[in-house]
Amino acid sequence: MTGRRPTFFFLFFCIGINIIGTGSETAFGQVTAGGTLATERDCQCGMLAKAAFPGAAITTAECVPAGSFTPPGSKVTINNLPAFCRVAATLTPTPDSRIRIEVWLPESNWNERFLGTGNGGGAGNIHFGALANGLRKGFATANTDMGTSPGPNELAGHPDKWADFGYRATHEMTVTGKAIMQHYYQKPARYAYFSGCSTGGQQALMEAQRYPEDYNGILAGAPANNRTHLHTGFVWNLRVTNDIAGSAFIPKEKIALITQAVVKACAGKDGGAPGDNFLTDPGACQFDPETLPKCPDGTDDGSCLTQAQINALKKIYAGPVNPRTGERIYTPLPLGSENSGAGLDMQQNPQQSPGAFFYQYKWAFGPEFDYRTFDFDHDQDKLDSVLGPLLNANNPDLSALKKRGCKILMYSGTADPLVPYQDAVNYYERVAEAQGGVIQTQEFFRFFLVPGMAHCSGGPGVNDCGDMLGALIKWEEEGKAPERLMGTAYYQADPKNGVRFKRPLYPYPQLPAYVGGDVSLPESFKPVVYPERKVLQPAMRYLN
Repeated sequence: MTGRRPTFFFLFFCIGINIIGTGSETAFGQVTAGGTLATERDCQCGMLAKAAFPGAAITTAECVPAGSFTPPGSKVTINNLPAFCRVAATLTPTPDSRIRIEVWLPESNWNERFLGTGNGGGAGNIHFGALANGLRKGFATANTDMGTSPGPNELAGHPDKWADFGYRATHEMTVTGKAIMQHYYQKPARYAYFSGCSTGGQQALMEAQRYPEDYNGILAGAPANNRTHLHTGFVWNLRVTNDIAGSAFIPKEKIALITQAVVKACAGKDGGAPGDNFLTDPGACQFDPETLPKCPDGTDDGSCLTQAQINALKKIYAGPVNPRTGERIYTPLPLGSENSGAGLDMQQNPQQSPGAFFYQYKWAFGPEFDYRTFDFDHDQDKLDSVLGPLLNANNPDLSALKKRGCKILMYSGTADPLVPYQDAVNYYERVAEAQGGVIQTQEFFRFFLVPGMAHCSGGPGVNDCGDMLGALIKWEEEGKAPERLMGTAYYQADPKNGVRFKRPLYPYPQLPAYVGGDVSLPESFKPVVYPERKVLQPAMRYLN
Protein backbone atom coordinates (compact mmCIF):
# COMPACT_ATOMS: atom_id res chain seq x y z
CA MET A 1 0.00 0.00 0.00
CA THR A 2 2.99 2.27 -0.38
CA GLY A 3 1.99 5.82 -1.21
CA ARG A 4 -1.66 5.04 -1.78
CA ARG A 5 -4.76 5.94 0.17
CA PRO A 6 -6.60 2.91 1.59
CA THR A 7 -10.05 2.58 0.09
CA PHE A 8 -11.88 2.78 3.39
CA PHE A 9 -11.47 6.55 3.39
CA PHE A 10 -13.75 6.83 0.34
CA LEU A 11 -17.02 6.65 2.21
CA PHE A 12 -20.14 8.72 1.64
CA PHE A 13 -19.71 11.49 4.15
CA CYS A 14 -22.68 12.93 6.05
CA ILE A 15 -22.54 16.22 4.19
CA GLY A 16 -25.88 16.19 2.42
CA ILE A 17 -24.55 16.68 -1.10
CA ASN A 18 -25.29 13.32 -2.64
CA ILE A 19 -28.34 14.50 -4.60
CA ILE A 20 -27.93 13.75 -8.30
CA GLY A 21 -29.43 16.07 -10.87
CA THR A 22 -28.46 17.67 -14.14
CA GLY A 23 -29.99 19.17 -17.22
CA SER A 24 -29.02 19.25 -20.87
CA GLU A 25 -29.05 23.03 -21.21
CA THR A 26 -26.94 25.81 -19.76
CA ALA A 27 -27.45 29.54 -19.68
CA PHE A 28 -24.76 29.88 -22.35
CA GLY A 29 -25.58 27.15 -24.81
CA GLN A 30 -26.70 23.59 -25.27
CA VAL A 31 -24.92 20.28 -25.07
CA THR A 32 -25.22 18.58 -28.42
CA ALA A 33 -25.71 14.84 -28.91
CA GLY A 34 -21.98 14.56 -29.47
CA GLY A 35 -21.22 16.23 -26.16
CA THR A 36 -19.92 19.55 -27.60
CA LEU A 37 -20.62 22.72 -25.65
CA ALA A 38 -21.45 26.00 -27.32
CA THR A 39 -18.61 28.48 -27.24
CA GLU A 40 -19.51 31.50 -25.06
CA ARG A 41 -18.80 30.02 -21.64
CA ASP A 42 -16.34 27.52 -23.14
CA CYS A 43 -14.22 30.45 -24.26
CA GLN A 44 -14.32 31.98 -20.80
CA CYS A 45 -13.21 28.69 -19.25
CA GLY A 46 -10.36 28.42 -21.71
CA MET A 47 -9.28 31.95 -20.88
CA LEU A 48 -8.57 30.87 -17.31
CA ALA A 49 -5.47 29.12 -18.64
CA LYS A 50 -4.06 32.56 -19.51
CA ALA A 51 -5.03 34.20 -16.22
CA ALA A 52 -2.41 34.88 -13.55
CA PHE A 53 -2.95 33.72 -9.97
CA PRO A 54 -0.18 34.31 -7.40
CA GLY A 55 1.85 31.20 -6.69
CA ALA A 56 -0.27 29.08 -9.03
CA ALA A 57 0.25 27.51 -12.43
CA ILE A 58 -2.93 26.59 -14.29
CA THR A 59 -2.40 23.16 -15.89
CA THR A 60 -5.91 22.53 -17.23
CA ALA A 61 -8.88 24.76 -18.04
CA GLU A 62 -11.52 22.87 -19.99
CA CYS A 63 -15.26 22.70 -20.38
CA VAL A 64 -16.77 19.33 -19.59
CA PRO A 65 -20.22 18.58 -21.06
CA ALA A 66 -23.08 17.28 -18.97
CA GLY A 67 -23.25 13.54 -18.46
CA SER A 68 -20.36 11.25 -17.60
CA PHE A 69 -16.74 12.17 -16.95
CA THR A 70 -13.67 10.03 -16.31
CA PRO A 71 -10.99 12.11 -14.54
CA PRO A 72 -7.45 11.84 -15.95
CA GLY A 73 -5.57 8.90 -14.45
CA SER A 74 -8.75 7.40 -13.02
CA LYS A 75 -10.52 4.21 -14.05
CA VAL A 76 -13.76 5.36 -12.38
CA THR A 77 -16.35 7.19 -14.46
CA ILE A 78 -18.49 9.74 -12.63
CA ASN A 79 -22.06 9.92 -13.90
CA ASN A 80 -24.93 12.41 -13.80
CA LEU A 81 -22.82 15.55 -13.82
CA PRO A 82 -23.99 18.96 -15.01
CA ALA A 83 -21.85 20.81 -17.53
CA PHE A 84 -18.90 22.45 -15.80
CA CYS A 85 -15.63 24.27 -16.21
CA ARG A 86 -12.80 22.13 -14.85
CA VAL A 87 -9.69 23.94 -13.69
CA ALA A 88 -6.57 22.17 -12.41
CA ALA A 89 -3.62 24.05 -10.93
CA THR A 90 -0.36 23.44 -9.12
CA LEU A 91 0.47 25.71 -6.19
CA THR A 92 4.02 26.36 -4.96
CA PRO A 93 3.95 28.43 -1.75
CA THR A 94 7.49 27.14 -1.04
CA PRO A 95 10.18 25.87 -3.44
CA ASP A 96 9.55 22.27 -2.30
CA SER A 97 5.76 22.51 -2.43
CA ARG A 98 3.74 20.95 -5.22
CA ILE A 99 0.11 21.25 -4.18
CA ARG A 100 -2.35 20.08 -6.79
CA ILE A 101 -5.88 21.45 -6.72
CA GLU A 102 -8.97 21.22 -8.88
CA VAL A 103 -11.88 23.64 -9.03
CA TRP A 104 -15.12 22.55 -10.69
CA LEU A 105 -17.39 25.45 -11.69
CA PRO A 106 -21.03 24.88 -12.72
CA GLU A 107 -21.85 26.19 -16.19
CA SER A 108 -25.31 27.21 -15.02
CA ASN A 109 -27.30 27.24 -11.80
CA TRP A 110 -24.34 28.28 -9.67
CA ASN A 111 -25.71 28.78 -6.17
CA GLU A 112 -23.23 31.62 -5.56
CA ARG A 113 -21.43 29.62 -2.88
CA PHE A 114 -17.88 28.28 -2.71
CA LEU A 115 -17.32 24.81 -1.25
CA GLY A 116 -13.91 23.60 -0.12
CA THR A 117 -13.85 19.83 0.34
CA GLY A 118 -11.62 17.50 2.33
CA ASN A 119 -9.51 14.51 1.50
CA GLY A 120 -8.81 11.20 3.26
CA GLY A 121 -5.90 9.23 4.71
CA GLY A 122 -2.54 10.66 3.67
CA ALA A 123 -4.17 12.20 0.56
CA GLY A 124 -1.83 12.26 -2.47
CA ASN A 125 -4.69 12.36 -4.98
CA ILE A 126 -7.57 14.65 -5.82
CA HIS A 127 -10.85 13.43 -4.27
CA PHE A 128 -13.00 13.56 -7.41
CA GLY A 129 -16.07 12.19 -5.64
CA ALA A 130 -16.16 15.20 -3.32
CA LEU A 131 -15.87 17.54 -6.30
CA ALA A 132 -18.72 15.78 -8.10
CA ASN A 133 -21.03 15.88 -5.07
CA GLY A 134 -20.52 19.61 -4.59
CA LEU A 135 -20.92 20.34 -8.29
CA ARG A 136 -24.27 18.53 -8.45
CA LYS A 137 -25.60 20.85 -5.75
CA GLY A 138 -24.50 23.97 -7.59
CA PHE A 139 -21.37 24.85 -5.61
CA ALA A 140 -18.14 26.11 -7.10
CA THR A 141 -16.18 23.25 -5.55
CA ALA A 142 -12.49 22.80 -4.79
CA ASN A 143 -10.31 19.91 -3.63
CA THR A 144 -6.59 19.34 -3.10
CA ASP A 145 -4.17 16.43 -2.96
CA MET A 146 -2.74 18.23 0.12
CA GLY A 147 0.69 18.29 -1.49
CA THR A 148 1.51 14.65 -0.76
CA SER A 149 1.69 13.23 -4.29
CA PRO A 150 2.92 10.68 -5.32
CA GLY A 151 2.06 9.38 -1.85
CA PRO A 152 2.64 10.24 1.80
CA ASN A 153 5.05 7.35 2.36
CA GLU A 154 7.48 8.95 -0.10
CA LEU A 155 7.98 12.28 1.69
CA ALA A 156 10.73 11.64 4.23
CA GLY A 157 13.10 14.62 4.28
CA HIS A 158 10.53 17.10 2.91
CA PRO A 159 9.35 19.25 5.85
CA ASP A 160 7.67 21.81 3.59
CA LYS A 161 5.44 19.05 2.25
CA TRP A 162 4.60 17.98 5.82
CA ALA A 163 3.42 21.53 6.50
CA ASP A 164 1.45 21.50 3.23
CA PHE A 165 -0.35 18.36 4.38
CA GLY A 166 -0.88 19.69 7.89
CA TYR A 167 -2.41 23.06 7.14
CA ARG A 168 -1.01 25.00 4.20
CA ALA A 169 -2.48 23.13 1.23
CA THR A 170 -6.09 23.58 2.35
CA HIS A 171 -5.64 27.31 2.88
CA GLU A 172 -3.81 27.77 -0.42
CA MET A 173 -6.52 25.76 -2.20
CA THR A 174 -9.12 28.05 -0.67
CA VAL A 175 -7.41 31.32 -1.61
CA THR A 176 -6.62 30.26 -5.18
CA GLY A 177 -9.93 28.44 -5.63
CA LYS A 178 -11.87 31.57 -4.70
CA ALA A 179 -9.75 33.66 -7.06
CA ILE A 180 -10.40 31.25 -9.95
CA MET A 181 -14.11 31.24 -9.15
CA GLN A 182 -14.29 35.03 -9.02
CA HIS A 183 -12.41 35.38 -12.29
CA TYR A 184 -14.80 32.96 -13.97
CA TYR A 185 -18.08 34.36 -12.66
CA GLN A 186 -16.85 37.95 -12.40
CA LYS A 187 -18.07 38.22 -8.82
CA PRO A 188 -17.23 36.67 -5.45
CA ALA A 189 -19.29 34.00 -3.73
CA ARG A 190 -21.90 35.16 -1.27
CA TYR A 191 -20.82 32.45 1.19
CA ALA A 192 -17.98 29.97 1.52
CA TYR A 193 -18.23 26.57 3.24
CA PHE A 194 -15.85 23.74 3.99
CA SER A 195 -16.87 20.10 4.37
CA GLY A 196 -14.71 17.08 5.09
CA CYS A 197 -14.48 13.90 7.14
CA SER A 198 -11.52 12.03 8.66
CA THR A 199 -8.46 13.80 7.26
CA GLY A 200 -11.06 16.21 5.89
CA GLY A 201 -12.19 16.76 9.48
CA GLN A 202 -8.61 17.62 10.40
CA GLN A 203 -8.55 20.08 7.50
CA ALA A 204 -11.82 21.57 8.74
CA LEU A 205 -10.58 22.18 12.29
CA MET A 206 -7.22 23.43 11.04
CA GLU A 207 -9.06 26.01 8.95
CA ALA A 208 -11.19 27.01 11.95
CA GLN A 209 -8.14 27.46 14.16
CA ARG A 210 -5.53 28.93 11.77
CA TYR A 211 -7.55 30.63 9.05
CA PRO A 212 -10.90 31.74 10.51
CA GLU A 213 -11.36 34.24 7.66
CA ASP A 214 -11.49 31.54 4.96
CA TYR A 215 -15.02 30.19 5.48
CA ASN A 216 -18.45 31.23 6.75
CA GLY A 217 -19.34 27.70 7.81
CA ILE A 218 -17.34 24.55 8.51
CA LEU A 219 -18.51 20.92 8.64
CA ALA A 220 -16.04 18.61 10.39
CA GLY A 221 -16.71 14.87 10.40
CA ALA A 222 -14.73 12.36 12.50
CA PRO A 223 -11.84 14.82 12.72
CA ALA A 224 -8.34 13.34 12.72
CA ASN A 225 -7.08 16.54 14.30
CA ASN A 226 -4.96 14.98 17.08
CA ARG A 227 -2.82 13.44 14.38
CA THR A 228 0.47 12.46 15.98
CA HIS A 229 -1.37 10.69 18.79
CA LEU A 230 -4.17 9.14 16.73
CA HIS A 231 -1.60 7.22 14.70
CA THR A 232 0.20 6.08 17.84
CA GLY A 233 -3.03 4.26 18.63
CA PHE A 234 -2.52 2.28 15.42
CA VAL A 235 1.07 1.44 16.41
CA TRP A 236 -0.19 0.37 19.84
CA ASN A 237 -2.91 -1.93 18.50
CA LEU A 238 -0.49 -3.52 16.04
CA ARG A 239 2.13 -4.07 18.71
CA VAL A 240 -0.08 -5.54 21.46
CA THR A 241 -1.54 -8.11 19.07
CA ASN A 242 1.75 -9.10 17.40
CA ASP A 243 4.56 -8.65 19.90
CA ILE A 244 4.27 -12.12 21.42
CA ALA A 245 5.21 -14.11 18.31
CA GLY A 246 1.69 -13.60 16.95
CA SER A 247 -0.04 -15.53 19.73
CA ALA A 248 -2.15 -12.48 20.65
CA PHE A 249 -3.32 -11.87 17.06
CA ILE A 250 -7.14 -11.95 17.00
CA PRO A 251 -8.66 -13.63 13.90
CA LYS A 252 -11.63 -12.03 12.20
CA GLU A 253 -14.19 -14.52 13.50
CA LYS A 254 -13.05 -13.79 17.05
CA ILE A 255 -13.37 -10.04 16.49
CA ALA A 256 -17.00 -10.63 15.50
CA LEU A 257 -17.45 -12.71 18.65
CA ILE A 258 -16.07 -9.82 20.76
CA THR A 259 -18.42 -7.23 19.26
CA GLN A 260 -21.39 -9.57 19.68
CA ALA A 261 -20.52 -10.02 23.36
CA VAL A 262 -20.16 -6.26 23.90
CA VAL A 263 -23.49 -5.55 22.22
CA LYS A 264 -25.25 -8.31 24.14
CA ALA A 265 -23.90 -6.94 27.42
CA CYS A 266 -24.70 -3.26 26.84
CA ALA A 267 -27.04 -2.50 23.91
CA GLY A 268 -30.42 -1.13 24.96
CA LYS A 269 -29.04 -0.26 28.39
CA ASP A 270 -27.29 2.88 27.21
CA GLY A 271 -30.34 4.83 26.01
CA GLY A 272 -30.70 2.79 22.85
CA ALA A 273 -33.66 0.67 21.86
CA PRO A 274 -34.29 -3.00 22.62
CA GLY A 275 -32.83 -5.11 19.83
CA ASP A 276 -30.16 -2.58 18.81
CA ASN A 277 -27.09 -4.29 17.40
CA PHE A 278 -24.91 -1.30 18.27
CA LEU A 279 -24.19 1.03 21.19
CA THR A 280 -25.70 4.48 21.49
CA ASP A 281 -23.35 5.47 24.31
CA PRO A 282 -20.27 3.25 24.58
CA GLY A 283 -19.23 5.25 27.64
CA ALA A 284 -22.11 3.63 29.52
CA CYS A 285 -20.83 0.14 28.79
CA GLN A 286 -18.80 -1.57 31.52
CA PHE A 287 -17.53 -4.58 29.63
CA ASP A 288 -14.95 -6.95 31.09
CA PRO A 289 -12.95 -8.94 28.49
CA GLU A 290 -12.50 -11.67 31.10
CA THR A 291 -16.18 -12.57 30.57
CA LEU A 292 -15.44 -13.69 27.01
CA PRO A 293 -15.29 -17.47 26.38
CA LYS A 294 -11.78 -18.67 27.18
CA CYS A 295 -10.04 -21.36 25.20
CA PRO A 296 -8.91 -24.28 27.40
CA ASP A 297 -5.15 -24.59 27.68
CA GLY A 298 -3.67 -26.05 24.52
CA THR A 299 -6.71 -25.27 22.34
CA ASP A 300 -7.57 -22.37 20.09
CA ASP A 301 -10.62 -22.09 17.83
CA GLY A 302 -13.06 -19.44 16.63
CA SER A 303 -15.46 -19.89 19.55
CA CYS A 304 -13.09 -18.67 22.26
CA LEU A 305 -10.13 -16.39 23.03
CA THR A 306 -6.79 -17.38 24.44
CA GLN A 307 -5.55 -15.62 27.55
CA ALA A 308 -2.94 -13.82 25.42
CA GLN A 309 -5.72 -12.49 23.16
CA ILE A 310 -7.78 -11.36 26.14
CA ASN A 311 -4.75 -9.58 27.60
CA ALA A 312 -4.15 -7.84 24.26
CA LEU A 313 -7.80 -6.79 24.12
CA LYS A 314 -7.52 -5.22 27.57
CA LYS A 315 -4.60 -3.13 26.33
CA ILE A 316 -6.54 -2.13 23.22
CA TYR A 317 -9.44 -0.93 25.38
CA ALA A 318 -7.01 1.00 27.61
CA GLY A 319 -5.35 2.78 24.68
CA PRO A 320 -1.71 3.73 24.24
CA VAL A 321 0.12 4.89 27.36
CA ASN A 322 3.58 6.17 28.18
CA PRO A 323 5.29 3.18 29.84
CA ARG A 324 7.41 5.40 32.07
CA THR A 325 4.79 7.87 33.34
CA GLY A 326 1.55 5.96 32.80
CA GLU A 327 0.05 8.96 30.97
CA ARG A 328 -2.46 8.16 28.24
CA ILE A 329 -1.21 9.17 24.78
CA TYR A 330 -4.51 8.73 22.95
CA THR A 331 -8.05 7.53 23.52
CA PRO A 332 -8.78 3.86 22.70
CA LEU A 333 -10.85 2.08 20.11
CA PRO A 334 -14.50 2.39 21.30
CA LEU A 335 -16.41 -0.57 22.67
CA GLY A 336 -18.69 -1.96 19.99
CA SER A 337 -16.53 -0.77 17.09
CA GLU A 338 -14.15 -3.72 16.98
CA ASN A 339 -15.78 -5.33 13.93
CA SER A 340 -16.47 -2.14 11.96
CA GLY A 341 -14.64 -1.39 8.72
CA ALA A 342 -10.98 -0.40 9.21
CA GLY A 343 -11.29 -1.69 12.75
CA LEU A 344 -9.27 -4.20 14.68
CA ASP A 345 -8.96 -6.65 11.77
CA MET A 346 -7.01 -4.11 9.72
CA GLN A 347 -5.24 -2.30 12.54
CA GLN A 348 -3.58 -5.47 13.82
CA ASN A 349 -2.53 -6.63 10.34
CA PRO A 350 1.22 -6.08 9.75
CA GLN A 351 0.67 -6.35 5.98
CA GLN A 352 -1.93 -3.55 5.92
CA SER A 353 -1.54 -1.17 8.83
CA PRO A 354 2.02 0.15 8.27
CA GLY A 355 1.43 1.14 4.62
CA ALA A 356 -1.80 2.92 5.48
CA PHE A 357 -0.99 4.60 8.79
CA PHE A 358 2.73 4.99 9.37
CA TYR A 359 3.76 7.67 6.86
CA GLN A 360 4.26 10.32 9.52
CA TYR A 361 6.71 8.07 11.39
CA LYS A 362 8.75 7.83 8.19
CA TRP A 363 8.75 11.63 8.08
CA ALA A 364 10.02 11.93 11.64
CA PHE A 365 12.32 8.88 11.84
CA GLY A 366 13.26 8.17 8.23
CA PRO A 367 12.01 5.79 5.50
CA GLU A 368 13.33 2.70 7.30
CA PHE A 369 11.13 3.27 10.36
CA ASP A 370 10.35 0.01 12.18
CA TYR A 371 7.19 0.16 14.28
CA ARG A 372 8.42 -2.79 16.36
CA THR A 373 11.12 -0.62 17.96
CA PHE A 374 8.96 2.48 18.58
CA ASP A 375 9.44 3.85 22.10
CA PHE A 376 6.11 5.18 23.41
CA ASP A 377 8.01 7.57 25.70
CA HIS A 378 10.99 9.27 24.02
CA ASP A 379 10.09 8.48 20.40
CA GLN A 380 6.61 9.88 20.98
CA ASP A 381 8.18 13.07 22.32
CA LYS A 382 10.32 13.36 19.18
CA LEU A 383 7.31 12.76 16.92
CA ASP A 384 5.36 15.46 18.74
CA SER A 385 8.28 17.88 18.60
CA VAL A 386 8.88 17.44 14.87
CA LEU A 387 5.33 17.06 13.56
CA GLY A 388 2.91 18.19 16.28
CA PRO A 389 3.14 21.90 15.37
CA LEU A 390 2.42 21.06 11.72
CA LEU A 391 -0.21 18.31 11.88
CA ASN A 392 -2.19 18.71 15.10
CA ALA A 393 -5.27 20.94 15.20
CA ASN A 394 -5.84 20.82 18.97
CA ASN A 395 -6.23 24.51 19.80
CA PRO A 396 -9.60 24.99 21.57
CA ASP A 397 -9.57 28.78 21.16
CA LEU A 398 -12.07 29.48 18.38
CA SER A 399 -12.87 33.01 19.51
CA ALA A 400 -11.71 34.57 16.22
CA LEU A 401 -14.07 32.34 14.26
CA LYS A 402 -16.95 33.08 16.60
CA LYS A 403 -16.29 36.82 16.37
CA ARG A 404 -16.67 36.65 12.58
CA GLY A 405 -20.10 35.06 12.98
CA CYS A 406 -18.99 31.74 11.48
CA LYS A 407 -20.66 28.43 12.35
CA ILE A 408 -19.25 24.93 12.85
CA LEU A 409 -20.99 21.57 12.85
CA MET A 410 -19.02 18.49 13.91
CA TYR A 411 -20.13 14.86 13.95
CA SER A 412 -18.69 11.51 14.95
CA GLY A 413 -20.00 7.94 14.98
CA THR A 414 -19.99 5.96 18.21
CA ALA A 415 -18.87 2.82 16.31
CA ASP A 416 -15.90 4.49 14.60
CA PRO A 417 -12.74 2.42 15.20
CA LEU A 418 -10.53 4.58 13.01
CA VAL A 419 -10.95 8.02 14.61
CA PRO A 420 -12.59 7.28 17.98
CA TYR A 421 -15.50 9.54 18.88
CA GLN A 422 -14.01 10.14 22.35
CA ASP A 423 -11.34 12.44 20.92
CA ALA A 424 -14.00 14.62 19.29
CA VAL A 425 -15.88 14.71 22.61
CA ASN A 426 -12.71 15.75 24.38
CA TYR A 427 -11.99 18.51 21.84
CA TYR A 428 -15.54 19.84 22.05
CA GLU A 429 -15.45 19.91 25.84
CA ARG A 430 -12.18 21.82 25.77
CA VAL A 431 -13.70 24.36 23.38
CA ALA A 432 -16.68 24.66 25.73
CA GLU A 433 -14.35 25.26 28.67
CA ALA A 434 -12.58 28.01 26.72
CA GLN A 435 -15.95 29.57 25.83
CA GLY A 436 -17.27 29.44 29.39
CA GLY A 437 -19.72 26.57 28.87
CA VAL A 438 -21.69 24.47 26.41
CA ILE A 439 -24.48 27.04 26.04
CA GLN A 440 -22.05 29.71 24.89
CA THR A 441 -20.35 27.21 22.58
CA GLN A 442 -23.62 26.16 20.97
CA GLU A 443 -24.10 29.72 19.79
CA PHE A 444 -21.64 28.95 16.98
CA PHE A 445 -20.41 25.34 17.35
CA ARG A 446 -22.61 22.23 17.63
CA PHE A 447 -21.53 18.60 17.80
CA PHE A 448 -23.64 15.54 16.93
CA LEU A 449 -22.85 12.03 18.12
CA VAL A 450 -24.27 9.46 15.69
CA PRO A 451 -25.25 6.16 17.40
CA GLY A 452 -23.70 3.11 15.74
CA MET A 453 -22.12 4.93 12.82
CA ALA A 454 -18.65 3.78 11.78
CA HIS A 455 -16.02 5.98 10.13
CA CYS A 456 -17.80 8.89 8.40
CA SER A 457 -20.71 6.61 7.41
CA GLY A 458 -21.67 2.94 7.41
CA GLY A 459 -21.58 0.81 10.53
CA PRO A 460 -24.13 -1.30 12.36
CA GLY A 461 -26.38 1.58 13.44
CA VAL A 462 -27.26 4.95 11.93
CA ASN A 463 -25.20 5.10 8.75
CA ASP A 464 -26.54 8.28 7.16
CA CYS A 465 -26.68 11.31 9.42
CA GLY A 466 -28.84 13.52 7.23
CA ASP A 467 -28.25 16.78 5.41
CA MET A 468 -25.67 18.31 7.72
CA LEU A 469 -24.32 20.67 5.09
CA GLY A 470 -27.84 21.94 4.47
CA ALA A 471 -28.31 22.42 8.22
CA LEU A 472 -25.04 24.35 8.40
CA ILE A 473 -26.14 26.63 5.54
CA LYS A 474 -29.49 27.33 7.20
CA TRP A 475 -27.76 28.14 10.45
CA GLU A 476 -25.26 30.53 8.86
CA GLU A 477 -27.57 32.20 6.35
CA GLU A 478 -30.95 32.10 8.11
CA GLY A 479 -29.96 31.93 11.75
CA LYS A 480 -31.76 28.59 12.29
CA ALA A 481 -29.55 26.58 14.62
CA PRO A 482 -29.99 22.79 14.22
CA GLU A 483 -31.86 21.38 17.22
CA ARG A 484 -32.50 17.98 15.66
CA LEU A 485 -31.27 16.09 12.61
CA MET A 486 -32.66 12.87 11.21
CA GLY A 487 -30.40 9.86 10.94
CA THR A 488 -31.16 6.79 8.86
CA ALA A 489 -30.01 3.19 9.06
CA TYR A 490 -30.20 1.28 5.79
CA TYR A 491 -30.06 -2.47 5.39
CA GLN A 492 -26.41 -3.43 4.83
CA ALA A 493 -25.71 0.34 5.07
CA ASP A 494 -26.88 0.72 1.45
CA PRO A 495 -29.80 3.04 0.52
CA LYS A 496 -30.69 0.72 -2.36
CA ASN A 497 -31.62 -1.97 0.16
CA GLY A 498 -34.21 0.10 2.00
CA VAL A 499 -34.58 1.71 5.42
CA ARG A 500 -34.13 -0.30 8.64
CA PHE A 501 -35.03 2.57 10.94
CA LYS A 502 -34.79 6.31 11.46
CA ARG A 503 -33.47 7.94 14.61
CA PRO A 504 -33.21 11.58 15.66
CA LEU A 505 -29.82 13.11 16.38
CA TYR A 506 -29.37 15.89 18.91
CA PRO A 507 -26.60 18.37 19.74
CA TYR A 508 -24.09 17.20 22.34
CA PRO A 509 -24.39 16.54 25.25
CA GLN A 510 -27.79 15.11 24.28
CA LEU A 511 -28.31 11.63 22.90
CA PRO A 512 -31.50 9.94 21.64
CA ALA A 513 -33.16 7.89 24.38
CA TYR A 514 -35.81 5.23 23.71
CA VAL A 515 -39.11 6.01 25.46
CA GLY A 516 -41.33 3.28 24.02
CA GLY A 517 -43.16 2.28 20.87
CA ASP A 518 -41.92 1.17 17.47
CA VAL A 519 -38.11 1.15 17.62
CA SER A 520 -37.88 1.99 13.91
CA LEU A 521 -39.68 5.33 14.29
CA PRO A 522 -38.03 8.57 15.41
CA GLU A 523 -41.09 9.43 17.55
CA SER A 524 -40.06 6.64 19.92
CA PHE A 525 -37.05 8.66 21.11
CA LYS A 526 -36.45 11.87 23.02
CA PRO A 527 -33.31 13.88 23.73
CA VAL A 528 -31.63 13.12 27.05
CA VAL A 529 -28.51 14.44 28.72
CA TYR A 530 -27.08 11.41 30.45
CA PRO A 531 -25.15 11.59 33.72
CA GLU A 532 -21.65 12.77 32.98
CA ARG A 533 -19.39 9.96 31.85
CA LYS A 534 -15.78 10.95 31.33
CA VAL A 535 -14.33 9.48 28.15
CA LEU A 536 -10.78 8.17 28.24
CA GLN A 537 -8.75 11.12 27.04
CA PRO A 538 -5.09 11.90 26.44
CA ALA A 539 -2.97 13.54 29.09
CA MET A 540 -2.52 17.29 28.58
CA ARG A 541 1.05 16.84 27.29
CA TYR A 542 -0.43 14.84 24.39
CA LEU A 543 -2.84 17.58 23.36
CA ASN A 544 -0.15 19.76 21.82
